[in-house]
Amino acid sequence: MVAHVILERASFPPSRPAFALAQGRRFVASRVPLLRQRLGSAAMLGLRFLQARLISVWGLLVAAYFCPPHVFAAFAVFSAAATLVSIPALMRLEAVFFRSGDRSQLGLAFRLAVTSGVAFLCLVAIALAVVVQLGWIAPFVALIFFLSLSARAVLRLLWAEATAEGDFKAIGDSNVLQALVQPVLMLLLIGLFGPKALALFLADALGHVAAAVHLLWRRRDSLFALAQPRLWSRRGLAWGARRWSDAPFILLPAALLSFGFTTAPLLALPYATDPVLAAQVALAMRLLDMPTQMFGMVSGPLVMNGLRQHSGQRRQFWVRWATLGLIAAAIGMFLPIAIGAEQFGFVFDGSKWAGIGHVIAVMALFYGGLALFNTLHDVSTLSRTTPWQLASHAVALVAIIGTILWFGSLSLDLLYAVGWISAARAAAHILFAWSQPVEAHDTGQVPEGRSAA
Repeated sequence: MVAHVILERASFPPSRPAFALAQGRRFVASRVPLLRQRLGSAAMLGLRFLQARLISVWGLLVAAYFCPPHVFAAFAVFSAAATLVSIPALMRLEAVFFRSGDRSQLGLAFRLAVTSGVAFLCLVAIALAVVVQLGWIAPFVALIFFLSLSARAVLRLLWAEATAEGDFKAIGDSNVLQALVQPVLMLLLIGLFGPKALALFLADALGHVAAAVHLLWRRRDSLFALAQPRLWSRRGLAWGARRWSDAPFILLPAALLSFGFTTAPLLALPYATDPVLAAQVALAMRLLDMPTQMFGMVSGPLVMNGLRQHSGQRRQFWVRWATLGLIAAAIGMFLPIAIGAEQFGFVFDGSKWAGIGHVIAVMALFYGGLALFNTLHDVSTLSRTTPWQLASHAVALVAIIGTILWFGSLSLDLLYAVGWISAARAAAHILFAWSQPVEAHDTGQVPEGRSAA
């Protein structure tokens, strides 16, 4: 409720002495329908994500019952690798969708991102073929990895496009579909092939494919308007590549460093002297990743779409109020998770997952900071201080790696330490969002002719 009130306040511009009371009333009245529509869409998006993640949690818990702990460690590594490799697929060009409300620039950025994605996936396919020929990986595993990677890249592109256009319903429905398909496939494949990591790999890939196909169908009219053949031109793509050169050279390294920080607990798994604790950390990461994704996929579209509709001082005003709302929402989500895991962890006593409640409670600090950071990071990509943010990512990653090496083994104390580092990184980006101007600084004209949208 606190987050909604703050976001509602953020939808109104800062007060100005020049406005008469009647003018202010007319101003507010003209924006009430848009405000109600936006908050209603956000509420429905939140409900869809809540439904999707609850379905995923139950499927994951059932799979955890049937699978040995080391299978989840392998699945965590597979999922992290597929997500990591999908980040450079679009060269972070999806981030520029929100720099301007001009649809012609959105269309050009979309076509440039598609071009980058196709070229990147072709290179990955060649690399995987070489790796398979060398005998380093099984052909079926390579195929599943490529399928999962491709689906993730497509979803990243389509979610950004739908967010820019304000279609929150399509985003939510695609996630509900994935949450329905993936756990069911996971259980079916475990029944067919046994409790093996390959079953989890394939279910993950097919779940992402189902969501991507659904979103492609739902957004087909808008996507065709952005990417119809007559709009493509080498001149337009070259202009866009020059105009948004900071995406691959600054935003992409920042995203990769940020993801490296996200998967830092996995880096500590090889230092585990207790294999059960390593498996518990891997499972806790999978469980806590769900509310983290839910937080990001609900708050991210709402905040970024709001940014695209504001400019100048109103945009900075929106950012500051939205930041307060994000802080309240992150605390409201992860503090109850930590308390609940600590209080009800005893239900796993006597099983192979005994102690998982305390691990989840400790790691909630890490993921709470991570959830808050992710949305603030998307906001900060629109500021003019991205090189400084890139430096902050590098410092945070070095700090967490140094902490892991200093402890020398996986322990609860190490998890506490990485949690506080995550909270400090989120605090730094709160300062970035609050103090740095967030401007729509893409005002150049798209080349006319075949490249215009």
